[in-house]
Amino acid sequence: MKQFAAWFEDAVTAGEILPEAMTIATSTRSGEPSARMVLLRGFDERGFGFFTNYDSQKGRELAENPRAALVLYWGRLGRQVRVSGDVVKQSVEESAAYFHRRPLASQISALASPQSQVVLNRAALEAKVAALERTYAGKEVPLPPNWGGYRVIPKTIEFWVHRDNRLHDRIRYTRQPTGGWRIERLAP
Repeated sequence: MKQFAAWFEDAVTAGEILPEAMTIATSTRSGEPSARMVLLRGFDERGFGFFTNYDSQKGRELAENPRAALVLYWGRLGRQVRVSGDVVKQSVEESAAYFHRRPLASQISALASPQSQVVLNRAALEAKVAALERTYAGKEVPLPPNWGGYRVIPKTIEFWVHRDNRLHDRIRYTRQPTGGWRIERLAP
């Protein structure tokens, strides 16, 4: 995690656009994969955090199959980090704390959006947002019961660096059952 923190800081310093943007891949119980972009919202020794609607496609897939893979790519640096591991929900307290730090418009959107579900049209969604803005004008927006954080607990973390002639550097960390990490160099 110290290596990841150093690389993340390098990405911020290099001016990467959205250095916290990451692909998350999930799958159904039967193995049907799907991937999308989310934002990394914290990392520490416990893992990598992000927030979403629990009723979204990713939320439903994580309920069926609580494993995921992440990829962060920083083109200016020629680096990527791959993470795979088990996924757990963050506590309601952690979710509420993050939710209430978000801009008001983002809180309202989270409350209004039936993420990944079919909506009648854009106007219907915007009307729902407008109604919620009136309802919560000057009030605290409640944490939606179907919204919160997840944490990917890494089993493997791979650090990749672009090198000429496709001789890229790849270093894989694998969590050991007894604690600590096994570190291996992989062929490009």
